[in-house]
Amino acid sequence: MIDLQNVSKTYAKNGVKALNDLTLHVEGGELFGFIGPNGAGKTTAIKLMTGILMPDAGTITIAGHDMSADRLEAQRLIGFVPDGNDLYDRLTGMEYLNFMADIYQVGASQRKAHIEKYLSLFSLEDAVNNQIRAYSKGMKQKLVVIGALIHNPPVWILDEPLGGLDPRAAHLLKEEMKRHCEAGNTVFFSTHVLEVAEKLCTRIGIIDHGSLRALGTLDELRSGEVGASLEELFLELTDDGGDQA
Repeated sequence: MIDLQNVSKTYAKNGVKALNDLTLHVEGGELFGFIGPNGAGKTTAIKLMTGILMPDAGTITIAGHDMSADRLEAQRLIGFVPDGNDLYDRLTGMEYLNFMADIYQVGASQRKAHIEKYLSLFSLEDAVNNQIRAYSKGMKQKLVVIGALIHNPPVWILDEPLGGLDPRAAHLLKEEMKRHCEAGNTVFFSTHVLEVAEKLCTRIGIIDHGSLRALGTLDELRSGEVGASLEELFLELTDDGGDQA
């Protein structure tokens, strides 16, 4: 569902090479964890996968659609939760959700079912008609998640999606991620919480200084180091971090 071939990206302002010849393939049904130090290239890779940035070299394909040649169609297949929840603070929660549904041309019955399901799931029913500026950080994060998934996309790209969520909401989102993959879809999940990646993900990629350092299941990453934790493997494979997020 997600395919990156020899993708590179340099930021012109400072000349930093944020990604260096990155090749990565994520299948349908995978809950893929993407981890690395601060500045390793995670957010740059995600911005390229979602079409926010374009690569200097290489190709990115989402569910068969080339991000360069067919960007809008590729983006319609993605539910993207960015790191941070900058929202239109003077909208109500419901106005924001309807705005997202309009962008993705979601029909009335589908949007109603989705909104009702997730408002109930995340206990936002009582707040949805309040302006977003009155929301806590965790409430805003819940709203971003609901809006990002409102068109039921096959590919979820989630950049630190658990940030700000209380334990119950984080658990519910992780269960939704697993259900999405069990239906044959894909979740690409960036996190700094290594224990979550270790327990949740079917396969993990470790990036540092813009290059993929390791890729595989936890057992494959251990490479004979029986019982090694993801934290131990991560520290072995990375240093103090790259130059650009």
